[in-house]
Amino acid sequence: MKSCGIDLSIIERQKFSFLAALKFLLLASLVVLFLNSTISLYTNVSTRYYTNHHPSFLRISSTFSSSSSSFSSPPPHPPPASSSSLKMNFVSLFPTESTTPSPEPDSPSVSPFNSLQSFSSNSTKSPLRYVLLDRHPPPPQISLRFVSSESIPSLLIPSPINPKIEKSLSSNQSNSLRLPSSSTSPTSSSATPKLKLNSSIKQGGGGSKRKGFPKGCEPSKGEWIRDLNAPYYTNSTCWTIQEHQNCMKYGRPNLDFLKWRWKPDDCELPLLEPAEFLELMRGKSLAFIGDSLARNQMQSLMCLLSRVEYPEEIWPSAADNVTQMLYKNYNFTIWTFWSPFLIRATESMTSNKYGMWSLYLDEADPLWQPHLGRFDHIVLNTGNWYTRPAQFYEKRKLIGCHYCVLKKVPFMSVYKAHRRAFRTALDAIVGNKRGFAGVTVVRTLSPSHFEGGEWNKGGDCRRTAPFGRGKAPKLKGMDLELYRDQLKEFWKAKWEGNEKGLEFRLLDTTQAMMMRPDGHPSSYGHWPHEQRVLYNDCVHWCLPGPVDMWNDFLFQVLSVS
Repeated sequence: MKSCGIDLSIIERQKFSFLAALKFLLLASLVVLFLNSTISLYTNVSTRYYTNHHPSFLRISSTFSSSSSSFSSPPPHPPPASSSSLKMNFVSLFPTESTTPSPEPDSPSVSPFNSLQSFSSNSTKSPLRYVLLDRHPPPPQISLRFVSSESIPSLLIPSPINPKIEKSLSSNQSNSLRLPSSSTSPTSSSATPKLKLNSSIKQGGGGSKRKGFPKGCEPSKGEWIRDLNAPYYTNSTCWTIQEHQNCMKYGRPNLDFLKWRWKPDDCELPLLEPAEFLELMRGKSLAFIGDSLARNQMQSLMCLLSRVEYPEEIWPSAADNVTQMLYKNYNFTIWTFWSPFLIRATESMTSNKYGMWSLYLDEADPLWQPHLGRFDHIVLNTGNWYTRPAQFYEKRKLIGCHYCVLKKVPFMSVYKAHRRAFRTALDAIVGNKRGFAGVTVVRTLSPSHFEGGEWNKGGDCRRTAPFGRGKAPKLKGMDLELYRDQLKEFWKAKWEGNEKGLEFRLLDTTQAMMMRPDGHPSSYGHWPHEQRVLYNDCVHWCLPGPVDMWNDFLFQVLSVS
């Protein structure tokens, strides 16, 4: 006789299945929420260059959703300087016989291209050289014929965009400008190259209206292609070119290096439209912080913008290595801070009259940090100065040195010091309490191109054309390590900054510039007969030249909403 009782095992199995389903649903919900937040943050961090952002995975809600950046309006400017002349505090690149001590036999070979020594052979007191420039440039002319003794080709000045300049132009159509001849300039060659300056920018198929780069485009990878419309300014239409980067003035014979533009593999890089850029920057401020290559980029930008408006220096600060330029019609301010290490740094002389830097790896440079609240955009770079003899401090205690002459001080590599200093500078921006809420653009390392020897052993850069695809030498050694460290610290800062509403964007120009050994001044930054110990400059870039691409790139990076 069968039992009529209830089978309790069925109920137990049902109860167990219900708890398992409940646990599964709870765990699945947690996974979905985690993926939603994580992928949303990843999308916000990694795709900010693109106009069409990727939607987050199974989006429910997220505290990391993308939001538009808000920029604070620039504060009132300091009172204008009393000087009526424009002073550009240019740092010299070349040591002279009277200012350069002989290094010790076992001391490192220190490149003069990043030194603070005066460009003038007679100056021994001040580390800087100041060049007086006319605040008001000559009125634009229809044509400009160069004096043959300076070995510069005939050029045509582009038609201005500014209505005021255009009005001035119409009243001077029949005039032409001749540069005064120099008794010290070399004899000209009859085979002077002809160069016609284009009067307007033609976008290279990309169109200037598109902001940012399309999905799938990696602007740092590509090749240099011909641009027959270039250049878009010359040393005679732009007066902010530093002397030792003024290759046209000093008679560079081959100007074919000007006829190229950068073409990314999967998209176009539109050329910078000066009127659009100034409109984008209306009421804002842009700071270039870094070494002499930061100034190289700043001067390129001012030359590109000179077709619309000339800037006016409103705060010359010779002692502090700070320059502030104002575009009045747009209330747009450009700052320049000469801060080659980005951190607190002081230089002293050893008993053998050899320069030694003291670098405080945990302190941002007080030159620029107090001004953070004034900026809407920052362009940051460093790297070329860390090969110099230095001793390193943390919490004001000596922790190591490089190329040091101190006993019982541990060695610290260039790579470790550079990365810690770079992190300190970026952390100062991420954790700033001075009201900076804008965009920080990190420009990567700019390579040099010495061939046939080191900088002080006959090395030079005499190529006349870019490297083709796959033919450029690979980045290696110290440059490669510094480049990788900068990328790592950039992505770390971008992730942390995103949580605080700060934008970090990358200006990766390293690979593109590796392909331009033809763009350096070499020996065309001075007259060949000058009685000074000068070295070929294969570090900085001619103006106009490949460095103008940095600002084409910058325009697109800043245009991303």
